[in-house]
Amino acid sequence: MSMSTATATEVVVVIGAGSMGQAIARRIGVGKTVLFADVSLDAAEAASTALTTAGYATATAHVDVSSQDSVRALVTAATDLGEVVHLVHTAGLSPAQATPEAIIQVDLVGVAYALEEFGGVIAEGGSGIVIASQAGHMIPPLPAEQNQALAATPASQLAALPFLAADVLANSGMAYAIAKRANVLRVQAASVVWGDRGARLNSLSPGIIMTPLALDEFNSPAGPAYQEMIKTSSAGRVGTPDEIAATAAFLMGRDGAFVTGTDLLIDGGVIASIVTGRYSLSLG
Repeated sequence: MSMSTATATEVVVVIGAGSMGQAIARRIGVGKTVLFADVSLDAAEAASTALTTAGYATATAHVDVSSQDSVRALVTAATDLGEVVHLVHTAGLSPAQATPEAIIQVDLVGVAYALEEFGGVIAEGGSGIVIASQAGHMIPPLPAEQNQALAATPASQLAALPFLAADVLANSGMAYAIAKRANVLRVQAASVVWGDRGARLNSLSPGIIMTPLALDEFNSPAGPAYQEMIKTSSAGRVGTPDEIAATAAFLMGRDGAFVTGTDLLIDGGVIASIVTGRYSLSLG
């Protein structure tokens, strides 16, 4: 871990040092220490430098969210800096970037590890946000027993659920959609535990936001489908990290003090287009 000349004792942990994590950190990190954690320490250092030169106090750490030990080490690094008042989880893999197995391990299990481990240290009055995805709203309702399993199974046992096996998931796209549906369920369940500490926890389900991850999807075989989603949506455009950050800041701040255990879809109207039949979704 490296650290700038930070003196703040309130800590904002940002897991995933990309453009979305940085945008949220700029909104909520003033007067606090922003700890950027990423599987790429170079990415964490780059984000730290960008905010440090803008007047923020920052620190960096390596984390592999698919490893419970690594997430626990991050908790220790964060609490060594001060009191953890905010957790921002933006890390993840897209369908174009990884196999179904990797997506389940990072996008689903990784989020569960973070919620469990930081749920034990989050400060009274603190808050967290998990970046899920509109993809979690695209699949049909899951059986009640699967919803319960995704919400309540200990993080270390999640990947062993039979319906998440590689021979059951059709492709990376389906794995991603189920992982993001699970993010919402995990947040709802974990918000009760966080509430016992006087803290709040919510998720955001963004649509197509212009990030490097989105560019990977645009350049994949699914690119034309993404273009059609944008064309048929009410907004008719992609979103920006700053728009997600503004919503996250509301949910995590005083104006959102009565909001916890919920998911906010912020997709420019893509899901509405699917529901009304304007856009025909293929889950193949």
